[in-house]
Amino acid sequence: MKKQRVVVLGATGSVGANTLDVIARHPERYEVFALTAATKVDALLKQCVQFRPAFAVMTGEPHGRELARQVESLGLPTKVLWSAADLSMVAAHEEVDVVMAAIVGAAGLAPCLAAARAGKRLLLANKEALVLGGEVFLGAVRQGGATLLPIDSEHSAIFQSLPDDPATWNERVEKIILTASGGPFRTRDPATLHDVTPDQACAHPNWIMGRKISVDSATMMNKALEVIEACYLFGLPPRRIEVVIHPQSIIHSMVQYHDASVVAQLGTPDMRVPIAYGLAWPERVASGAAALDFLSLPPMTFEPADAVRFPGLRLAWQALEAPAGTTAVLNAANEVAVEAFLAGRIRFDQILEVNLATLDGVTISKPGSLDDLLALDALTRGKAGQEVRRIGIP
Repeated sequence: MKKQRVVVLGATGSVGANTLDVIARHPERYEVFALTAATKVDALLKQCVQFRPAFAVMTGEPHGRELARQVESLGLPTKVLWSAADLSMVAAHEEVDVVMAAIVGAAGLAPCLAAARAGKRLLLANKEALVLGGEVFLGAVRQGGATLLPIDSEHSAIFQSLPDDPATWNERVEKIILTASGGPFRTRDPATLHDVTPDQACAHPNWIMGRKISVDSATMMNKALEVIEACYLFGLPPRRIEVVIHPQSIIHSMVQYHDASVVAQLGTPDMRVPIAYGLAWPERVASGAAALDFLSLPPMTFEPADAVRFPGLRLAWQALEAPAGTTAVLNAANEVAVEAFLAGRIRFDQILEVNLATLDGVTISKPGSLDDLLALDALTRGKAGQEVRRIGIP
């Protein structure tokens, strides 16, 4: 069996680290071609020592030069680079078979587009590539003949529950049901949420995730972005996407068919499961995750997604029904708002306020290219920054 050469974009984050854990379990199947990171020099150096990739890419020159110095001192064979163009270069490299897209936020769009146009197997853990990229991104996938596989646990679960032939999805499927844990504030009085701290918002009850994604889970903006992503991935209209609270995070999502039957994917809350599925598809390989023990599982419960507790969730359907580009605005506004909250510049409950004001304040023209998307993203970030300064904590 020829080894698959893998690029991990965002290697030092939780998804990247879990990807490398799965790869290490199957050295006969996979080898690491390139690893990338933003600022974590020490973490990326350790990964370079273990996996000895051909390339390592930092996103800034100071961190890149420091990594290069340490790589050289250890005599590693890895070539160190440090520009945005280098991210796209390794993602599209002719020797690469698989690209794990795990860079959080809009920064991951350009290398995702490069991998798509180069026809790679693209494992998409960066939901923002679809939320921001929309039809431009899907067009690149079609143009390059890429294989796009979702890695978010919910979208992987949906993909595993759908018929094999995508041409039949619309006619056979009644609706997609995304499950959500409800995050750390599922039972908390909504009136008290203005007092929560970043550490409280990042204390997810089931999953170990980065801080930005954890805050999105606390506001349910992660689920709003997942609704948007599901529409793009699976081609169903927004009205046929539902969200239900499932606190135990055992059922990762469901597909209801026209005959009223429901197919679901279950598993422990461990990102190595969808990662292993994406790496090996259509085969399956060991992920390292624990198997479910049905005799010891807690009761599985379900609740409606509370619009009072999670008002940001409704923005998904509103953005999808608005002019093209609105989902990109929502994504950029939310990134700015979450960053401001984590920095102590706005309260938790003001994240929604920034998102709403930015959506109202940005004039949108349909994006047709990466440059259009990046310009819209920059315009939105400027507007969201103004809103943060306007309402922020003195």
